[in-house]
Amino acid sequence: MDLFLQLTLAGLAIGSVYACVALAVVMIYQATDHFNFAQGEMAMFSTFVAWALYQVTGSIWLSFLIAVALSFIAGIIIERVIVKPVENAPIFNQIIVFIGLLMIFNNLAGWFWEHTTKTLPSLFPKHGIDSTLISTHNLGVILFTLLILGVTFCFFKFTKVGLAMRAAAANPDSARLVGVSVGWMLALGWGLASAIGAVGGVLVAPIVFLEPNMMSGVLLYGFAGALLGGVNSPGGAVAGGLMVGVLENWARQYVPGGSELGLTFALILIVGVLMFKPAGLFGRVIIKRV
Repeated sequence: MDLFLQLTLAGLAIGSVYACVALAVVMIYQATDHFNFAQGEMAMFSTFVAWALYQVTGSIWLSFLIAVALSFIAGIIIERVIVKPVENAPIFNQIIVFIGLLMIFNNLAGWFWEHTTKTLPSLFPKHGIDSTLISTHNLGVILFTLLILGVTFCFFKFTKVGLAMRAAAANPDSARLVGVSVGWMLALGWGLASAIGAVGGVLVAPIVFLEPNMMSGVLLYGFAGALLGGVNSPGGAVAGGLMVGVLENWARQYVPGGSELGLTFALILIVGVLMFKPAGLFGRVIIKRV
């Protein structure tokens, strides 16, 4: 039973990171109707920024907050400068732009900070709880992620800007009619998605270590969580990310050869969801008139 609880809690910890990535992916998807394939690389680049700031300031929390703020600003700039000019272009063109962003951030990180593995300390103290079931870092990741997600939920549910952003993503034409600046609401959505992705990157860096390809697998798990929960349901994406983390840990331990599955598990999950439950567990089926 102790092993089962350890696996579940560790799965919730890594699943919290997947949930952050899945939420960021869904926020961009709702705004553009496309997956941002560069989401992981943007988070990775922000994590490197946090690492660079930590070398200067010596404070991991200060570095983290500055990196998240810079990520928010960078997300807005990317939407205004790169994404907006191609919003009416063919789908293939938009996908190429996202893939281009992925390659740009990956190569820039390697150019600025090289491809050597670096370590980023945890946001949480090494010694804080006396438990064999969960580490301080994992407990901190779970609680901090829940706090971030709770604040995000309240922002979208109870603030005028949050409601305007939801309206702009759900029905841009109607939102314009009631005076909502759709373009800037979408830009703010990109900024928030970039900031949330940065949070996920800093939380996972102490586990997977910091290098330019650190978020490739995490992004795939984030996609799996978003699809499992529902790409049109932010709350579902969060739940999906948590479930993917737990299911992955269980599979590694209890499925024969599960430790060798790696990213194959995420791919199997993605294919299975697309085959049998395309809208996800918590998403809604959208019917379009043609």
